[in-house]
Amino acid sequence: MNEKKTNKLALGVALGLVAGALIGIVIGAVSGDLAVWLAVGVGGGIAVGAGIGAMLGR
Repeated sequence: MNEKKTNKLALGVALGLVAGALIGIVIGAVSGDLAVWLAVGVGGGIAVGAGIGAMLGR
């Protein structure tokens, strides 16, 4: 695996983690169930970020 591809994948995962956490916190605060939505947001954000990072790495 190329170092550039690894860096783009890692960047995508990191940005996805942050975005998912923010979205999860906002939805959780509004709905009153922070723990569930934070977990869902982080998991979804990592998955989407990894997909975008892998796509950019091609």
